[in-house]
Amino acid sequence: MNELMDITNAAQLGVAGLMGGLWWFERRYSRTREEQLTQAHEQIRQQHERIDVLLDALNGNTKAIAEFTAVQNEILRLMKGREASG
Repeated sequence: MNELMDITNAAQLGVAGLMGGLWWFERRYSRTREEQLTQAHEQIRQQHERIDVLLDALNGNTKAIAEFTAVQNEILRLMKGREASG
């Protein structure tokens, strides 16, 4: 309601007042939109950091599993070698 009164008051001043009111409304809308974009950017940045942490953990787990598999394969190879020779 307050915005409507501001535009009505500006319109009473004629074309210049109407243009001023439109300028004021556009600036207010732009400022609000800029704040929304800033918040969205911050959320994206935070999500990116979280994803990096998860990817680091996933890479570490993958490396550990690969090393464990290599050890298991080596044990299996040695066991098969004993069976063949014994």
